[in-house]
Amino acid sequence: MEEISNEVVNNVFESIKHFDDYGNEYWYARELQKALEYKEWRNFKAVIDNAIISCKNSKFDVLEHFVEVNKMIEIGKQAKRKILEYKLSRYACYLIVQNADPNKDVVALGQTYFAIQTRKQEILEQEYDSLTDDEKRFFQRNLIKQGNSNLQRVALNAGVKNMAEFHNAGYKGLYNGETADDIFKRKHLRYREDILDNMNEDELVANLFRINQTKQKLIKDNVQGENNAKNVHFEVGKKVRKAIMDIGGILPEDMPTPEKSLKKIEKEQLGNEKLKRLNAM
Repeated sequence: MEEISNEVVNNVFESIKHFDDYGNEYWYARELQKALEYKEWRNFKAVIDNAIISCKNSKFDVLEHFVEVNKMIEIGKQAKRKILEYKLSRYACYLIVQNADPNKDVVALGQTYFAIQTRKQEILEQEYDSLTDDEKRFFQRNLIKQGNSNLQRVALNAGVKNMAEFHNAGYKGLYNGETADDIFKRKHLRYREDILDNMNEDELVANLFRINQTKQKLIKDNVQGENNAKNVHFEVGKKVRKAIMDIGGILPEDMPTPEKSLKKIEKEQLGNEKLKRLNAM
C-alpha cells in the first residue's frame, strides 16, 4: 500500500471540517467514514457505537458530542430515503479513530491528528483565558492576517482580480452595507490607520468567522468567477450578521473602538523594551 503522508491526512480531515452559525466546528460521520476508508456504513456505525460507549465511560455528555441528524438521499427518480447521520465534535472524532481499524494507515495517522488537535485546543483555551484584552486582540488580529492570506489565495484561484472589491463585499454583508472606507470614517481613524488594528476582540472574532466561512464555501462549492466570489463573500457576511442578531449579540458597527490601536501599542511596547535596555546599560 502506498504510504500516506501526515500532511495529506491533515488536509483530508481539515477539508471535511464544518462550522455552525456560532463558529463551533464539527464533522459529518459519513464524510469521516470515507476519509477513514470504510466502505460499508454498517461497519463504521459499529465503530461509532463503540466510540459512544467510550464517551459515556469518560463521563462526557454523548448528546453534546454525537448529534443525530437525518439526511435525505435520492434513491431513484423522484424518490428519496431518510438516512441516519451524525454531527461529530472533535472529541467524538478522536474517540472514533481510537476505536477504528488500526491496520489502516489513514486511521493510525488520524489518531495522531485528532489527539494533537484536541490537545492543542485544550492548551489554547487555557492560555487564551490568561491573556489581557489587548493580547487577545493581537492574537485574533494575527489569525485574521493568516486567514485573509488564505482567503486571497482561494479567491485568486476563483478568478478574483479586484481584491479590494472582494474584501468590501464581505464587509458590506457583515456591516449592513458599510465598506472598509465607511468603517474607517465611522471609527474616526487617522490617515493610513488599519481598521482591523482598531477593533476590539469581539469585532475581530466576527470578521475572522466571516473570512474562514467564505474560504470554506468558495472551496466546497468550487466557486468560479469574480462576481460569484464577491456574492459568496457578501452572503456569508450577511449570515454572520444574522447569527449575531439571532443570539442577541452586539452588531459589529455598534462595538466600541478601543482607545489605542494595536499599532500604537506595538510602538509603545517597542519603546519600553528600548528603555529597559538603556536603563540596564
